[in-house]
Amino acid sequence: MDHPLSTDRPGEIITDGHAGAIVMRDGQPQSHVNLDDPEDLGFEYIALMATALETYAAVLAPPRTLTHVGGAGLTLPRWVQHRWPGTPQVVLEPDAALTDLVRRDLPLPRGHRIRVRATDGRTGMKALADDSASIVVIDAYAAGQVPAELTTTPWWADVARVLEPSGLLLANLADEPDRRWTSRVLAGVATTGLADQSLLGTHDVLKGRRYGNLVLVARRAGVLDHDELARAVARATLPAGARRAGRTAYGKPFSDSDAASSPAPPELGRWRLR
Repeated sequence: MDHPLSTDRPGEIITDGHAGAIVMRDGQPQSHVNLDDPEDLGFEYIALMATALETYAAVLAPPRTLTHVGGAGLTLPRWVQHRWPGTPQVVLEPDAALTDLVRRDLPLPRGHRIRVRATDGRTGMKALADDSASIVVIDAYAAGQVPAELTTTPWWADVARVLEPSGLLLANLADEPDRRWTSRVLAGVATTGLADQSLLGTHDVLKGRRYGNLVLVARRAGVLDHDELARAVARATLPAGARRAGRTAYGKPFSDSDAASSPAPPELGRWRLR
């Protein structure tokens, strides 16, 4: 990762030494993009999100619309466009300079319906209509941490408002092995009615052996069976699994008065790509 393509604006794009590029921000890798192969997702948690979307489409129907909170290199929106061409997608990404850099050096495919709005998650979500998204994807980081304002019960209530009744919430969470921060996030999500929850992750992270990413898959009762999701993850090539979120392990939900960012990440070299 030592070959800069562009460094003249906030953020940076560097080659990965193969066919892809890494979008960097705040000294942390944000996205992996391969313009020649949209299915080359790079990061393990993005591949798990794609598996969840494939499972949702197979069990219910392909997503009608998607809202993404956090954009960076737009890896998952590109994959959705490749998988279900023409699907309307809204991306809430406040870093307009980074979006401009990505558009210039990693242009989006022709015929896409990906609309990037230069706004933060809470402001952008408030502007969206009720029941307007089949899928809400939350993958927003600042200085390598999930922002505190995207952890609270008012935030999750707004997300649930935008999500249609049969919709799916996917959230990229990063935590220490004790998962105390995650337990509070799950509790807040559950208060909105999105109480059927699964956690996807590599086996070492699920077993609490190291800091890492967990993908929360939350939905209303009866939308997507956990066992169906677990089977899909097991069939994938990643050494990953799915676990039900333990209701008895929930902590106290975050409020706007006591919100906390996710724990700080380890050194850059310890983040793993596929």
